[in-house]
Amino acid sequence: MTSSSLTLSQRLNKYWRVIATGTCFAIFGIGALCLTFIVFPLMTATARNQSQREMRVQAIIQKSFALFCATMKYTGAIDYRFDNVELLQQDKHCLIVANHPSLIDYVLIASRLPQCDCLVKAAIWHNPFMKGIVKAAGYIPNRDPETLLDDCSERLNHGNVLLIFPEGTRTTPGQESKLQRGAAQIAVRTQTDLRVVHITVTPNFLTKQMKWYQVPDTKPFFHINVKGKINIQEFINNSDSATTAARQLNRHLSNAIFPELARKH
Repeated sequence: MTSSSLTLSQRLNKYWRVIATGTCFAIFGIGALCLTFIVFPLMTATARNQSQREMRVQAIIQKSFALFCATMKYTGAIDYRFDNVELLQQDKHCLIVANHPSLIDYVLIASRLPQCDCLVKAAIWHNPFMKGIVKAAGYIPNRDPETLLDDCSERLNHGNVLLIFPEGTRTTPGQESKLQRGAAQIAVRTQTDLRVVHITVTPNFLTKQMKWYQVPDTKPFFHINVKGKINIQEFINNSDSATTAARQLNRHLSNAIFPELARKH
C-alpha cells in the first residue's frame, strides 16, 4: 500500500500515530529522568545493600514499562500480544534470549518481568535518558570481556534471569540475521539454560534504519512468543570442549530465534 492510495481515514490515522508515537517517546524521556532523580532515590533509601536496591529498581522498571506499553497501545501507536508469558515469569537462574527487530523489544519483555538483569551495549551508558536507569538497575555493560563472564555468573548464581539480544543490535529487514556468540558462550561457561523469545513486528517499525516519526501505513503489531527452554547440559555433554559446545549451541539458537530462516535452509 502506498501513501497516495490511503483513504482519508487511513491517512488521518497515520498522522495520529506519528503524534502518539512522539508523545509516548517524550513521556518515556521525561519519565526516565523522573525515575532516575526522584523515584529511585526515594524508593531505595531504606535498602540494606546494593542487591536489594537493584531488585527494587528493577521492580519499579517493570511497572513503569508496563504502563508505558499500555499507553502506546491505548493511544493507538502500536498493538501487541504476548503468548506463554507465564513461562517467562516462572523462570529463575536462566538466560532469556530474543531476536531484536525494534527499538522497544527490551521495554516489552522487561514490562512482564519483576526481576530482569540485562546485558547492555556500552552506548546506552552514554544515553542521557537511559544511563541513570541502567546504572541504578545494576545492568551489565557489554564492554569488558575480562569481567563480563564473572558479572553474569554472579547474577545467575543468585537465581536471577538475564536478558540478552544475541544479535548485538537491531535486525536489519531484508538481511539475513547472524548471532554473535556471546550468549552461547555465557550459557556454556555458566552452565545456564536458555529461554527463547521470538518477536515479530508487522509491518516493520522502529528498526535501526527508521526514525521514530517514520510510522508505517498500518498500525504496527508486536507478537511476543515465549518459546521452549534449551537445555544447556545436552550441548556440554555432546561436545569435547566449551568452544565446540558454544558453537553448536549458537547454531541451534539461531534456528530457534529465527524459525523462518531455518525453514529456508
